[in-house]
Amino acid sequence: MKCLCTTRRLYLAVILAVSGVASPQVEETRTVVNTSAPDGARNLSTESPALTGERRPQYRLHKSDVVEIRFAFSPEFDQIVTIQPDGYIVLKDAGETFVEGMTTSEARDAVTKAYAAVLRDPNVAVVVKDFDKPYFLAGGQVGRPGKYELRSPTGAAAAIAIAGGFTERSKHSQVVLFRKVSDGVVESHVLNLKAMLASRNLEEDIELKPGDMLYVPQNRISKINKYLPASSLSTFFSPAQF
Repeated sequence: MKCLCTTRRLYLAVILAVSGVASPQVEETRTVVNTSAPDGARNLSTESPALTGERRPQYRLHKSDVVEIRFAFSPEFDQIVTIQPDGYIVLKDAGETFVEGMTTSEARDAVTKAYAAVLRDPNVAVVVKDFDKPYFLAGGQVGRPGKYELRSPTGAAAAIAIAGGFTERSKHSQVVLFRKVSDGVVESHVLNLKAMLASRNLEEDIELKPGDMLYVPQNRISKINKYLPASSLSTFFSPAQF
């Protein structure tokens, strides 16, 4: 009897195994943890393409950036160079080396390779000394049109204030924000800052990104102001209405 029960169990297990019903294996999504990084900077990634991008991308060198190159055991080769418009830097006794678009680690490897024929196993460090800081542009009817550094999260209303605020000729209700999306493609947003400020609610205010340009157009009344007597014009209109 015991043998019969064992046979039946074996038979049932074979049937379930063939049909795949009793298979205990579950498909797993592997998660890779970079344990070599600091605890606060460990990156999690999966095989999903949506999660494989860099979370903390390193700064990449641009034209006009100033970098300092240090040699641990050959200080006579220490130098400060500027990246030229063609993306190259001119190295002391080592010619030109292309570094635009590289991280400092990649630039260090490029400089090390350039000095391989001059120095034996050079120990090189590359440090960014100066770079083109994030900025926004303000133009049109603002107090001080120009280029301003974007040092912290800044909305359009705050940017206008930084640029000197609106003038009496400003059209507050149609401030235009120009933003470069890609090479040759620029999108524009029309902002009604007059309504935002009047309602004391800036929830719909757009946060600026580096390279954005704010343009404040001229209001209608100021366009015809030069053709009408100022005394009679001020009786009927106020520039703030426009």
